[in-house]
Amino acid sequence: MLNLSEFPDAPPFEEPWQAQLFALTVALNEAGHLPWPEWAQAFGRRRAQGVDDASDYWPHWAETLSDEVTRRGIAGAEDIAALAMAWTRAAHATPHGFAVTLENDPMR
Repeated sequence: MLNLSEFPDAPPFEEPWQAQLFALTVALNEAGHLPWPEWAQAFGRRRAQGVDDASDYWPHWAETLSDEVTRRGIAGAEDIAALAMAWTRAAHATPHGFAVTLENDPMR
């Protein structure tokens, strides 16, 4: 797991999506869908495959969450992929300086 004491001046989240991903994980835990010990094991296995620095921490978090949501039947892989594509289209369609929302997806 990332040791934040190694990066004393770094904010815990570099991008808003990282905070949102963390919040989603916490919400799934609090709703009883994702017990922390099981989450920690799955994330630890994924992180063990990564590099020694923090550069892949949040991408691994996202991949682990996607895998766990699919494995637990919370959402299908196709649903996750479709939602990811919708967010990508929305991001490309959103003017610079404006918040990206799914309403900006031209395919919705």
